[in-house]
Amino acid sequence: MAAAARVIAIAGNSAAAASSCLLVKTPFALQRCSNGLRFNNVRGSSKRLFSCNAIYNPQVQIKQEGQPETLDYRVFFEDTSGKKISPWHDVPLHLGDGVFSFIVEIPKESSAKMEVATDELYTPIKQDTKKGKLRYYPYNINWNYGLLPQTWEDPSLANSEVEGAFGDNDPVDVVEIGEYQRKIGDILKVKPLAALAMIDEGELDWKIVAISLDDPRASLVNDIDGVEKHFPGTLTAIRDWFRDYKIPDGKPANKFGLGNKAANKDYALKVITETNESWAKLVKRSIPAGELSLV
Repeated sequence: MAAAARVIAIAGNSAAAASSCLLVKTPFALQRCSNGLRFNNVRGSSKRLFSCNAIYNPQVQIKQEGQPETLDYRVFFEDTSGKKISPWHDVPLHLGDGVFSFIVEIPKESSAKMEVATDELYTPIKQDTKKGKLRYYPYNINWNYGLLPQTWEDPSLANSEVEGAFGDNDPVDVVEIGEYQRKIGDILKVKPLAALAMIDEGELDWKIVAISLDDPRASLVNDIDGVEKHFPGTLTAIRDWFRDYKIPDGKPANKFGLGNKAANKDYALKVITETNESWAKLVKRSIPAGELSLV
């Protein structure tokens, strides 16, 4: 494969090998602290090197092409040599000790519906469209929103625990509940806390609730009970937001499995492991990719 050296390690018994993961030749490091990509007032193309204490790989560069809030706007990821890499395939998922990479697509308190373009080369972040028009949420999302790299919700796989719903053909979504507003393209170190099984038009669309390790309250929350204690009402607010956001457009409310409640951290980790295994089969071409880009 292009983009990076890929070695898929299937799950073992150690904590570091709790799921299939990607190994890359370029070392990853942790540094402190400058801001990442800014979304406002950007013209043309630009690059910026990440180096914040929550950023997992400060050696990844972001290159913007086009202007924000236009159909041709793209946010590409590059390595230090300037070679494009895929945020979906080439950023490692599992960082050890229960910590995972999280890629920000939509900063909190914004409404442009940004997403990784899974059907384009190098899967850049772009603004979603419908009938040729840019998509926006009807109101701001209140949390940082994005994806777990190296995960995939297999549309051929029915989940017997969630009404037999099939996967939505996308990476797993993350709702990061920390207090900071992040930037599009930030790569954060997060720990999962809970999971919501959203069913969107019959498709299973997991929402992993997580917190960035650099958040002031990160050390206080380690599971669903900690979220309820230190972020009271947040799990209900997330469920209700995703349940209702399509209603202003005349669509029915989304549904939720698992008794309409959030599952605990162990269940979230189970979801991550299973979808990482599905991704590994996808990139090894054990499962047909269809229109998805594996580069």
